Amino acid sequence: MLTRRHIRVKVMQCIYALVQSKDDSLQKQEKFLRVSIENMYVLYLLILSLLAELQRLAAKHASHASKKYLATEEDKYPDREKFVKNRLLLQIAENELLKDELSKRKLNNWYLNDEYVKILYKEVVSSEIYKEYMTNGKDGYEDDREVVAQLFKEIIAPNEKIYEYFEDDKLTWVDDFPIVNTFLSKRLRKATEASGNRFFLPSLLKDQQDMIFANDLLTKTLLNDAKWEKEIEGKTPNWDNDRIAEIDLIILKMAICELLNFPSIPEKVTLNEYLEIAKEYSTPKSSIFINGVLDKLAKEYKSDGRLQKIGRGLQ
Repeated sequence: MLTRRHIRVKVMQCIYALVQSKDDSLQKQEKFLRVSIENMYVLYLLILSLLAELQRLAAKHASHASKKYLATEEDKYPDREKFVKNRLLLQIAENELLKDELSKRKLNNWYLNDEYVKILYKEVVSSEIYKEYMTNGKDGYEDDREVVAQLFKEIIAPNEKIYEYFEDDKLTWVDDFPIVNTFLSKRLRKATEASGNRFFLPSLLKDQQDMIFANDLLTKTLLNDAKWEKEIEGKTPNWDNDRIAEIDLIILKMAICELLNFPSIPEKVTLNEYLEIAKEYSTPKSSIFINGVLDKLAKEYKSDGRLQKIGRGLQ
């Protein structure tokens, strides 16, 4: 779920937090990194469980509607329980692994804040996507999957109230939110009737090497801060280091650290990754500036034999 670029961003956030707090405790930053990465999975679980809560609320409404004497809005649909019986939603709502993870981590957010589920449900049932699904006469997994994927992309993921809730809960989730939403959106579209419980709860990291990479990048960047500072000096003739934006300086130091300390990662991968991060987290001018500095340094490292790369490498 978490790519190497996401890991680089997490490390960058940790270093930035250290700079802002002026706390030089490496132990604290390593813990912050682990917690930040773990919290991304918590965010995934909460967003996934929102879909389960929507199914349960729909079932509750359908049950109440069946006991009413007066006709309701749902009565105009050929099968007013079609959404309740949506196969993909049921796979999520009845997922025992998801229930275990939520219970183990004590994630009862939607029970304590059920108003957010109600807000989403109201938007879902009033949408044209929902109305078309309820009246199209189709009955199959593909139709069920398509409506869930559409509702997630068009209504749930971009919902401002949900975004504000997560932003208030944990500040680091602001950057995680689009990553998790994109991943879950793709996951929903890949779901099949045969998808088991584990399909919806993938591993956060591809393997243990990703966590080792994250820790190594953090510690080697921080422990050699003065060294990376000197590497940058002289490559920015029109800039004093104290005039370079903090985030740009962090990106440069991380990129230099990776070029010189991670022989299995190709030079091109490192340069491309940090340029993309600069474009997303800094200004357009910053990415041009960073590109110029890193290009000079890479050529220098090649000429003096310091750029040692082996194998095909990893991203």
